[in-house]
Amino acid sequence: MENNFRNTNLNNIENATIVNERTLFASVFTWMFLALIITTVCSMLFAFQPQLENLLYTNNGVETKLSVFAWITMFLPLVLVLVMNFAFNKLSFPVLMMLFFGYAAVNGISFSVIFKIYKIDSIGYIFGGTAGLFGLMAVLGYTTKADLTKMGFYLRIGLMGVILVSLVNIFLQNSMMSTLISAAVVVIFTGLTAFHVQQIKELSNQSDGSTDYKKMGVMGALSLYLAFINLFLALLRLFGRRD
Repeated sequence: MENNFRNTNLNNIENATIVNERTLFASVFTWMFLALIITTVCSMLFAFQPQLENLLYTNNGVETKLSVFAWITMFLPLVLVLVMNFAFNKLSFPVLMMLFFGYAAVNGISFSVIFKIYKIDSIGYIFGGTAGLFGLMAVLGYTTKADLTKMGFYLRIGLMGVILVSLVNIFLQNSMMSTLISAAVVVIFTGLTAFHVQQIKELSNQSDGSTDYKKMGVMGALSLYLAFINLFLALLRLFGRRD
């Protein structure tokens, strides 16, 4: 009788864990895909609608320069990410969601320039390749029994190194260094995709249905969104065919 009671409790716990996992992953990937759709739509609108495209540039009759609006869209994403991270505890769930989708929209506006640099078919192929690589690593992160915590730690250190080298290369403008940076970004965010998925899986086991739990799900979607976008941009720089 006692053993049956224990087995029933264990089964209930296991079933609850499975439900939590499915619920969290469904939410995280839904939010991430919605953010990607928003980014794609905004990017294409500002790339192919002349009225919107004109907001990004100013022409004084001699040369074309980026407008104030364009500069805002370049730096606003960084501000939004910092707000989401450092004001996490103070932000409500709806506000955090709005900031996340706003971040995706602003990214889309600033990414519209890639349609002027790369061929459209090349962008499509690389987007599909990015989706395949991302999906593969997401499945690996979900199914692996290995603890990826240490790998994630080293990848984050590597990412900080890449950021520093990228800042230096802004002044050097070395094409070989740019290629190596892009290759490093692909490796780092490929690994981070698996790491973040495993983190989200572990988070689902701590579910209490609270608002903070839902907010952490939004941050999980942000992490995966960033991994996908950075993978895509790095692969585009490496393999994209320019106009």
